Amino acid sequence: MSLTLTPLPGLPLIRPGDPLADILVTGLTAARIELQDGDILVLAQKIVSKAEGRLVNLATIEPSARARELAQSSGKDPRLTELILRESNAVLRVRPGSLIVEHHLGFVCASAGIDHSNVRGEGGNPDDWVLLLPEDPDRSAAQVRAALEQASGKRLGVMVIDSHGRAWRLGTVGTAIGLSGLPGLVDERGWQDLFGYHLKITVVGVADELAAAASLVMGQAAEATPAVHVRGFPYPLRDGSLKEILRPKEEDMFR
Repeated sequence: MSLTLTPLPGLPLIRPGDPLADILVTGLTAARIELQDGDILVLAQKIVSKAEGRLVNLATIEPSARARELAQSSGKDPRLTELILRESNAVLRVRPGSLIVEHHLGFVCASAGIDHSNVRGEGGNPDDWVLLLPEDPDRSAAQVRAALEQASGKRLGVMVIDSHGRAWRLGTVGTAIGLSGLPGLVDERGWQDLFGYHLKITVVGVADELAAAASLVMGQAAEATPAVHVRGFPYPLRDGSLKEILRPKEEDMFR
């Protein structure tokens, strides 16, 4: 088995309304990649959010009393805490410098995934611009996939990823927040190991494994490689979604 991840070079800075699929096709051509059945495109959340116009200027935000209270506890800008509240189902933990929430999409993350790095809007104070996660990353992935499949005539997968921390380890890792055309999980219960033992509990988070690998190729700072082509994914493609990855609350040992 060989798994190949290739960053798409020379992609422009994405602006609201940009045709993301067309830009990816240009990037694939520049990388001399001709799509094949089973290929996957992994996209950084930022380019999806930017194309979908998820930029917000904090100068336009009026913080609520609850936001001001959380800002005082966390040390964050109260306008930012207001946005975090708007993007969240619940606030789970508050510490100086950290606000952990359950996002509207269902997963637990810091600051509702709202980010300032590599974000720049039009006008105003550059430090006031932030970027929200896509409203529906599964839908975003499906739209890009449909356009790429129409252009190529191939069966593809598309995944949107973001960098998340973890409750039990230090450091952020690439994590799937939206997918289309590929599995989130592969259930290997019943498979045999080398000695004929039948696996009983092994369910592999293949989307997150691939997200972490792609994140290594993308980088986190000024690398300017927010899209990665993947060939050799070792599992059959199928329809998948973020929902299948999320642990039910009754099974969550950290809440």
